[in-house]
Amino acid sequence: MTYQPKSDFLQVMHERGFVAGCTDLEGLDDRLRAGTVPAYIGYDATARSLHVGHLLNIMMLRWLQKTGHRPITLMGGGTTKVGDPSFRSDERPLLGPDQIQANIDGMQGVFAKYLDYEDGNRSALMLNNAEWLDGLNYLEFLRDIGRHFSVNRMLSFESVKSRIDREQSLSFLEFNYMILQAYDFLELNRRYGCVLQMGGSDQWGNIVNGIDLTRRVADTAIFGLTTPLLTTSDGRKMGKSQGGAVWLNADMLSPYGFWQFWRNTTDADVGRFALLYTELPVDECHRLGALQGSEINEAKAILANEVTALCHGPDAAAAAHATAREVFEKGGVGDELPTLSLPRSEAANGISVVQLIVRAGLAKSGKEAKRLIAEGGARLDDAAVTDPGQMVDAAALPVKLSAGRKRHALVTLEDRP
Repeated sequence: MTYQPKSDFLQVMHERGFVAGCTDLEGLDDRLRAGTVPAYIGYDATARSLHVGHLLNIMMLRWLQKTGHRPITLMGGGTTKVGDPSFRSDERPLLGPDQIQANIDGMQGVFAKYLDYEDGNRSALMLNNAEWLDGLNYLEFLRDIGRHFSVNRMLSFESVKSRIDREQSLSFLEFNYMILQAYDFLELNRRYGCVLQMGGSDQWGNIVNGIDLTRRVADTAIFGLTTPLLTTSDGRKMGKSQGGAVWLNADMLSPYGFWQFWRNTTDADVGRFALLYTELPVDECHRLGALQGSEINEAKAILANEVTALCHGPDAAAAAHATAREVFEKGGVGDELPTLSLPRSEAANGISVVQLIVRAGLAKSGKEAKRLIAEGGARLDDAAVTDPGQMVDAAALPVKLSAGRKRHALVTLEDRP
């Protein structure tokens, strides 16, 4: 980026590495300096929790509000019924209205931890695009909105073109998604004066469509800002762990499991992730990223504490850190470890260690659990497991179950029989 932003928000975005592209950087910078800017990011309700992959743009909204502007979190109650085809190889499973609403209910709680929805004229807004999409008249929509879209141009966007080039089917339903998302921007501009859409760089085509539509229909100057699509330094997609998605809801991933994900950050990513996912000063982020040897482990703990405190609260972060010290430094069993509770009736006759490893989430299958044992990576209370046929009965519980050096779970007995 050769242009040096002057607005507080874009300075933060630039210094911390958030910016991948902008439709008009200087124009947006001027608009941000002229007064409060309402800006939105959309979230389709495809699961009942957001995951770590969403954290980057949630942090963008947080910084937007901290620098004096108005964030809008747009729930995709309408667009989820269609499904975003961007860079997918197949069509998303269609969800019913009840499941979509349940997912929205599950997602909404996370935002209140990052944004202030009671902050006067820059209060965050929580909206649902079903409010305007569900009632659309199809023929009127085609006539008034559809005529502004060129199919030739839509086919040229990389998110669609890559699917067609691979000769993978793209349904007419999915093809409509980019029109509906563009219409969201128009409606938000009309209703709330929204002039900025933000999102990952995979959303560039959808964002540009919304800008073009709003300029054509409302003759309004609006903007798009995208973030890089992050991968870890070893090439993995950000937000994925060995156990799958890293969820933000505590009932889907414990605060300890969330803390541990960040503690396991590779050395090369510590400084970059501190810039993106914490509010630590920029100089401190660079200092942490430059540490080496045993000191980098302390930097990882600081990273984990800061990110977990934002998502789950300072108390949860402190408890997770204490549990980690108990597990790794003292070899003990911490109270905040992910826990598998077995009914006494089930444990009375014993249960195989392979089943325990799978049910505790330390392996995806019995085959993977057996391979873990064969490679010497499985332990019960820090004693190596060598026999995949080993049984664990009620008398042995509670027990700490480990997969490698960094992944642990606690197996206990339920109070009920």
